[in-house]
Amino acid sequence: MTYNVPFMIHNVSSLANDWRIHFRRLEGAYASSTMRSYRGDVEAFETWCRENKCEAFPASVDTVCRLLQDQGANKAPSTVGRRLYAIRKVHRLLQLEDPTYDEEINLALRRVRRAKPGRPKQAKGMTRAYLDRFLAGQPDTPLGLRNRAMLSLGYELLTRSSELVAIRVCDLEEREDGTLRILIRRAKNDPFGEGRIAFTSARTASLVADWLAWRGPEIAPLFCPIYHCQPIDRVLSPDTVKRLVKEGAGLADLDPVEAREFSGHSMRVGAAQDLLRRGFDTAAIMRAGGWTSINVVSRYLAHAEHNVWE
Repeated sequence: MTYNVPFMIHNVSSLANDWRIHFRRLEGAYASSTMRSYRGDVEAFETWCRENKCEAFPASVDTVCRLLQDQGANKAPSTVGRRLYAIRKVHRLLQLEDPTYDEEINLALRRVRRAKPGRPKQAKGMTRAYLDRFLAGQPDTPLGLRNRAMLSLGYELLTRSSELVAIRVCDLEEREDGTLRILIRRAKNDPFGEGRIAFTSARTASLVADWLAWRGPEIAPLFCPIYHCQPIDRVLSPDTVKRLVKEGAGLADLDPVEAREFSGHSMRVGAAQDLLRRGFDTAAIMRAGGWTSINVVSRYLAHAEHNVWE
């Protein structure tokens, strides 16, 4: 297969050793988190090839099969599959013959997946009952104002961590009934930024208003860091959401074992489970959370079905 690239590759050996230069061509086409994952996967492949005295670029079918078998012994099948895709991507960028579609490699990957059957690990859902405990546990400080607004908004909008921290003040529209209409501009499964519209309750709108009244209107991101009791005009990292939930579980006085089951994804999971218990069908839940895969939603809802008749 031939690709149109801005330059031709004349010396495969030297340029393959500096694949990072070619990797920059992916910038802007993929999310930064995806770029970091792929880069780490290719570096892991390089390291493995050095240790096993194999040529990384171009890789042979035998080399990739051995990598999959070796990595499959102690890595999750999803990690092994992602590394295979990263190897494929670099071979294409370097205009090298791509070995990754060979049937032997497909079989090797199937063996990895069959050797480690099991469901993906699921974050504990922050259902409405848990959300109320999380909100009550937050301190009456500027940080508590921000965290209450983030927790309540993340739950009602069913956002991923990256979607929550990306919301800007200009994405909010006040409605006559005291609720908010919010544009979620970009999601993991929406790389071209078509966005989706979501709505809040009056309670959540009030929590957001309290936060905005303290931090002022001059900062573009809806949520921002606080340093020495002053708001900082900067976007929060998605990791902040994970820390907020983890720390919030402690403030909510949950059992330590139970608290460890919560993650930055818990608000999205819990809200989906609550919608099921309230009688919404899968299609409605998928629209509310911006899902395109019914398989993912089904994993979230499976934990709710045990209690659907309570």
